[in-house]
Amino acid sequence: MNRYWCEHAWLDGRVAHGVVVETAGSEIAAVSTSDRVPAGAVALRGVVFPGFANAHSHAFHRALRGRTHAATAEGSFWTWRRDMYALATRLDPDSYLRLATAVYAELALSGTTVVGEFHYLHHPPGGGRYAEPNAMGEALAEAARLAGIRLTLLDTCYLTGGIGRPLAPEQSRFSDGSAQAWAERARPGEDRGEVRVGAAVHSVRAVPPDELAVVATAAAGRPLHVHVSEQPAENEDCVAAYGRTPVELLAEHGVLGPETTAVHATHLTTADVGWLGETGTGVCLCPTTEADLADGLGPAGELAEAGVPLSLGSDQHAVVDPFVEARSLEHGERLRTGRRGRFDPADLVTALTAAGNTALGWPTGGRLAAGAPADLVAVRLDSTRTAGCRPDQVLFAATAADVHTVVAGGRLVARDGHHEHLGAAGALLTAAIDPLW
Repeated sequence: MNRYWCEHAWLDGRVAHGVVVETAGSEIAAVSTSDRVPAGAVALRGVVFPGFANAHSHAFHRALRGRTHAATAEGSFWTWRRDMYALATRLDPDSYLRLATAVYAELALSGTTVVGEFHYLHHPPGGGRYAEPNAMGEALAEAARLAGIRLTLLDTCYLTGGIGRPLAPEQSRFSDGSAQAWAERARPGEDRGEVRVGAAVHSVRAVPPDELAVVATAAAGRPLHVHVSEQPAENEDCVAAYGRTPVELLAEHGVLGPETTAVHATHLTTADVGWLGETGTGVCLCPTTEADLADGLGPAGELAEAGVPLSLGSDQHAVVDPFVEARSLEHGERLRTGRRGRFDPADLVTALTAAGNTALGWPTGGRLAAGAPADLVAVRLDSTRTAGCRPDQVLFAATAADVHTVVAGGRLVARDGHHEHLGAAGALLTAAIDPLW
């Protein structure tokens, strides 16, 4: 059993002073308060949060950071996608293990203790199968183990290259040919320790309506994620083909519900927001990616008012900083509506912690409470960014650089910007990314 004394800690929706967290194995055993550091306890200065959940990750996209912004790279999400597909052809299980390990180490340094990997790099480039059909997914599981964080592998069904269009050659490695073949390979629900296996529908562009119910049935009782209405063109194509928006199509085929998370949900109608709220479907917003790809600002305020649980992800990892991701949710609302304060610090902490854990199938996670995963993230109050902050508002000032200690599953994984088991994440990233280019 380990004991931590937190100078300040996020407890039951507020900041409390002098919180003692006792851990037993990978779980929190007890939480109490004390004005003094108990004998034998590790003192964590600053503010301690539950571990952060990154509910939407494409680990391989990290290799695109800083490579898509030249004058010749003008365009849209669709032109960026060509670069992403080209990168996807260069990865195999070994190189993906190196890259994902480095990416998950970077996430751990930022305070992320659980990640949802939206995984569709299933097969060798050009088609065919690996001897182990889930070799790429196994690489992700091993990467998470090495980085010391929990993983929800959202194994993704991806069948077409667009509505009514065949797969392009560079997309062939994403596909199992049919939803039934996907289900037989992916086997949602076959958990392994700190890895949980859920499912994903890539999008209504990539899974035809007559295959959607197969995915939903295979994923029953498991986290099921789906890209929804990220781009206006997706909505226009869907309405033209089916006379329905993507949200309406997903609802019709049984994809929406409390285990489902719609990712992005940027271009929604009022009726779409209603469907998400009525079905208990969550939404994962990825503000830094949605800005980087010029996706737009989604109706986050309206979704919250409809009772939709909101979580956060970093998607392509153009930015890995949970604090920036969280406050960008509120800043986006300010830009969109001209008003401040739609999401207060408590709302943002919930999105980063409890809501994200729930979306990934870890319903006890994201809380400092007995029985929850022993995930602690300690944030400085004395850096040049956070000095003078009220502890309950540090989320609006801190960055990932202010995280000084990360405990995940009861184990120390990062301290002062250094991964305890993997060393310097920057060197790992360089060694993994440079050979891909």
